[in-house]
Formats: sequence, structure tokens, C-alpha cells
Amino acid sequence: MTIGRKILLAAAKSEFLARQASNRYFARRAVKKFMPGEAPEDALDAGAILSREGRGTVFTKLGENLTRLEEAEAVRDHYLGMFDQIRERGIPGHISVKPTQLGLDLSRDACAEHLRALAGKAQSTGLLLWIDMEDSSYVDRTLQLYTELKPEYPSTGICIQAYLKRTPADLERLLPLKPIIRIVKGAYAEPPHIAFPAKRDTDFAFFDLSVRMLEAAATGDCLPVFGTHDIPMLERIAKRASEIGVADGKYEIHMLYGIRDADQRRLRTEGRVVRTLISYGSSWYKWYMRRLAERPANVWFVVRSMLPG
Repeated sequence: MTIGRKILLAAAKSEFLARQASNRYFARRAVKKFMPGEAPEDALDAGAILSREGRGTVFTKLGENLTRLEEAEAVRDHYLGMFDQIRERGIPGHISVKPTQLGLDLSRDACAEHLRALAGKAQSTGLLLWIDMEDSSYVDRTLQLYTELKPEYPSTGICIQAYLKRTPADLERLLPLKPIIRIVKGAYAEPPHIAFPAKRDTDFAFFDLSVRMLEAAATGDCLPVFGTHDIPMLERIAKRASEIGVADGKYEIHMLYGIRDADQRRLRTEGRVVRTLISYGSSWYKWYMRRLAERPANVWFVVRSMLPG
């Protein structure tokens, strides 16, 4: 892990820095490059614009590790309402939620019930619920929640992280469910015995896991989703997909709002299914620092974005 990445991930854990950033205009301006606004209406308006370009969206309200079950109930109710708004506005949108937003730290049973309510809502509205993955301490519990939900609610997806050394075994465990899987490289600070410290090793793992997902897609046993801004990697994946007979519409590409927008449009015009992940809410600090840590060179992009003109 690079020094820059270590610093950014350590900063993400600082409550003091979170409070300071939230009250600084320059920080909020920088974040604006990566999220259309804090209000759900801002996210929905952005999603409507993207839908006119043929892009889908994934909406997520920022915030995690809640401390009261009442907060988790409020998150559940918020997302139930978002499903209705997405459908009413005709946006091809999904919802992505972290289990700790639904109280996993406080009550596993309550979290499971909240997820069940959201998965049922996704089914009834013809949309899709994503269960996001958090740090390694939550992987077993998150996978178990997914394996319980998926047979009853097929329109439910799960995120896996390529930098975790356990992920190949986790993928094999999931494939009998005919899962919907979004693979990402990983954005949490993890010790080297759990996650690959070198980017090169993570890249190798990402490609190998992607190929395995494509092989399952070729037999109708997986809907693979590739969550990365690594354009050369996506080109390699698309080439392999073509080689094994997986058509463009049988997998998706997910990227974040505000990042590689021109590439997102280009990939869409080339026939790929592209969805843009749109985050919103006031609890953006940890999320934002992890996004910077994924590629510390982005810090310079942020510095430039804060300059006038």
C-alpha cells in the first residue's frame, strides 16, 4: 500500500477531520465534483439527465455504522420511498445500501428484516437492490444475508472486493445462487494477510475474478458487473467476454458520478450497459476520502477543482 493511500485511509477514520471538512466551503466544493448534491432530489435529477443519455443509475445515501436502531428504520423508510420516486420518474435506477446503514452492528435480525423489506420493494417496483460490501470484518455476515435473500428475491445484487484474498472462494460459494455480482477493487484499509497490499496483485485478482464471472455468465449462472474506472482493464474484460460468447448486454459497467464521464458516454455508445453510481447525503466525508485513496493521484484533480475558473 502506498504512503498516500495509507494517509488518506487513516484520514477517513478521523471524526475531527470529518467535522472540519463538513464546515469548509472548499471541501464541499471539491465533493460537488463527485456528487450532484446532498439532497435525494439532487440525485434523482442527475439520474433523470443520465437516463436521457441511455445510462442507468445506482443511488446510495451516504452513512454507515449507525448507533441506534431507530436510525436504521429511518434509512429503510427512506429507501422504500426512493424506490417509489425512481419508478414514478421513470429512471432506470437501482438502490445500493450498506448493511451497517440498516443496523448490522446493533442487531443482525433487524438488519435482515430491513433488507427483506427493501428486497421485496425492489421486486414489486421492477428495480434492483444492491447490498454493498464494507470492510473485511463484515464479509461473512454480509454474504450470509445475501444467500438468505437471493432465492426469494432474485432482483438482489451483492458487491465483492478483488483485493481480499478470500474473494475467489467467496465467489465460488455464491455462484450456485445464480447471483448478480458487482466486483470492485476495494477501498478499505486492510492488513496484508487479508488483502493484497500491492495494486498490481489486486489488478491481477480483479481480472481473474472477472473472467470467472464471465464464464458463469456464458451459462446463464451470473450477471457480472464490473465496478472500475480502469479503462484498459475494461477493454481486456470486454475482449474476453467476446471470446467466450458473452454479449454486451449480459454484463454491466458501473462507474462513479463525475469520474471518467466521457468514457462512460463512449462505452454506452459502443453498446455497453453502463450505470453511474450517484451518492447523496451529508455523511460524505468517509466515502470521499476512500474514493481519493483508491487512486491518490486524484488528489491533484481535487486541488484543481477547488481553484477558481
